[in-house]
Amino acid sequence: MPAKKARVKAAKTSKPTTPTALALKALERIAKHEKECGERWAECTVELRELKEASKAHAARWEKLAWLVVGTVLTTALAGWVTVILK
Repeated sequence: MPAKKARVKAAKTSKPTTPTALALKALERIAKHEKECGERWAECTVELRELKEASKAHAARWEKLAWLVVGTVLTTALAGWVTVILK
């Protein structure tokens, strides 16, 4: 018995639509989807740009640290070499 009620409800709620009306509804849904995707893409583009800038700043910091380490090692090696030669 409940299945019959469901069929009756479905028949009452569905209204006859033309192919043109269905196409217009589909186009509206597509337009809405495209708008949402465009907004998400814009957000992602902004985030990627910020990530790129942060990565550049981070890389610059690490490059400075690397030069400091290389300079320290070379200075230490040179000092050790001079000490060995002068003894």
